[in-house]
Amino acid sequence: MTTKPNPKVFFKTFGCRTNIYDTEFMIGQLKEYEITDNEQEAGIIVVNSCTVTNGADSGVRNYISKQNQNGKKIIFAGCGAETRGVELFAQAKVFGVIGHKEKENINELLLSPVPFQKTGVLASMSKQSVKTYHNKCKAFIKIQEGCDFACSYCIIPQARGKARSQDESNIIEEVTNLTAAGYKEFILTGTNTGSYGKDKGTTLGALLQKLSQINGVKRIRLGSIEPVQIDDSFREILKESWLEKHLHIAIQHTDESMLRLMRRRNNFRRDFALFEELSSLGFALGTDFIVGHPGENEEIWQNALFNFKKLPLTHLHAFRYSKRDGTPSALMKQNVNGVKAKSRLKELQHIVSENNFAFRQKKASLDVLIEEQKGGFYTGFDQFYNRIFVKTAHNLSGKWININSYEPKREGNYAFF
Repeated sequence: MTTKPNPKVFFKTFGCRTNIYDTEFMIGQLKEYEITDNEQEAGIIVVNSCTVTNGADSGVRNYISKQNQNGKKIIFAGCGAETRGVELFAQAKVFGVIGHKEKENINELLLSPVPFQKTGVLASMSKQSVKTYHNKCKAFIKIQEGCDFACSYCIIPQARGKARSQDESNIIEEVTNLTAAGYKEFILTGTNTGSYGKDKGTTLGALLQKLSQINGVKRIRLGSIEPVQIDDSFREILKESWLEKHLHIAIQHTDESMLRLMRRRNNFRRDFALFEELSSLGFALGTDFIVGHPGENEEIWQNALFNFKKLPLTHLHAFRYSKRDGTPSALMKQNVNGVKAKSRLKELQHIVSENNFAFRQKKASLDVLIEEQKGGFYTGFDQFYNRIFVKTAHNLSGKWININSYEPKREGNYAFF
């Protein structure tokens, strides 16, 4: 008697680090299925979607259409399941819809012989845990879910719900188990990471202190945090060796009138003082910036550019404004054309690229986690979140190395080891 092979499942992940975590969590729940890295051999494809812009929605829909043509059974998960799940299910574009609240039940849901929609209520945060990461040597830890901000351009609070924190004991248990499995670098992530603890009577800084005491933890990185979330408890850990010397602090713009239009909680005067403080402590600093948002006229742009040049930025996640239906910004008159927005974006990118190159030329002792081998080099990131390319005769895959001699080039640092 032959045993019927387990159906093969491929996960397609769009979007942010939180989605990367959610994908690994769902993989860990599957028992009756075989995970494959080859979408062509999979019978089932789980699409962990992003819905942050209309463009992101379009990319997900195009992928789903292609896989429908290939005869795949599509399971729709992620933020898009919350905002577009009903629509795609009604159109029979997907076999099943799994909302954020139902990810833990994915094994049972995939066994369903009939199409299904399961979303649930985004009002609490159940215990989630990942025991290993598929093809990765660092671990993502989701410490919270949802966002209480109401930025005019953002749909994510509707897709992820209000901010709510994972229990501290659950996070400590997850990190402890992952260190036992050999992981030493941890990236804390969430919808609004810096809001961790506000519903639990604690803070992000206090959590970081406790995680750093777990045997085996070598480096902790953070996803994006807001300027207003760097409080006294966070300042207490800024000089700790285990904290990555790179912080990504989302400001989105540097003109006061635009920040108010975007319904942001930060202002440039405080942002500038904070960035100067952190830079003086040796941190590499990144930010988010939206160019071309409705209302960004030439006068506003020139003021924003003047302010932007003052910031000691070394990393940048900037993008052109993209309309997202269902947000207040989508109702505003668009007065920046695509060509002008692209030009503004390139100007910001050039400024930060020059800053980053200058930062790396100062030279420092680099602690590097080698993540992959590519093009004859081993590559990874140092504590400043800069990529390094290492030429060596040794097998460095997944290894930690210290580098004191290297050559900064535009695309990264180069070294022999």
